[in-house]
Amino acid sequence: MAASRADLMRDLHTQCGPALWRFVLRLTAGDRARAEDVVQETLLRAWRSPRILEAETDERQAWLFTVARHLVIDEWRSSRSRLEVVTADLPEPATRDETDGALQTWLVAEALQRLSADHRQVLVECYFHGRSVADAAERIGVPAGTVKSRTHYALRALRLVLQEMGVIE
Repeated sequence: MAASRADLMRDLHTQCGPALWRFVLRLTAGDRARAEDVVQETLLRAWRSPRILEAETDERQAWLFTVARHLVIDEWRSSRSRLEVVTADLPEPATRDETDGALQTWLVAEALQRLSADHRQVLVECYFHGRSVADAAERIGVPAGTVKSRTHYALRALRLVLQEMGVIE
């Protein structure tokens, strides 16, 4: 009775696996993860080739070593291996470009200067200091409804000023 493919694969792994692992580990300069990938791909290709599974041990081992060597060479030739750079030093952290933020701050400050004092005051209290309507009303000394209406009209005026400045459409 002929052995099943699973039995043939187990036999192949038992007989050739350790030697194949050592061989590939040397080819990958000790990179265990790459070596595992190469060994796995090599054994998968053997599984797909029934002729190799049924061959003599020496022929199977020669085939496995040749396939593994070709896989390592193909990976080396591909761009994948050139994209990764191994280094002991961490890269410098990226610095954020503050130019846009500074420009926006300058434009908003300029636009606020063009508003009336009442509109500017309510926007500064509510948006820049983060106060609630009730807190802003108490601080400014006007009713909460007045703060709400001034905020509404101040935002409309601010939009018009920013449009005049060419900041928004």
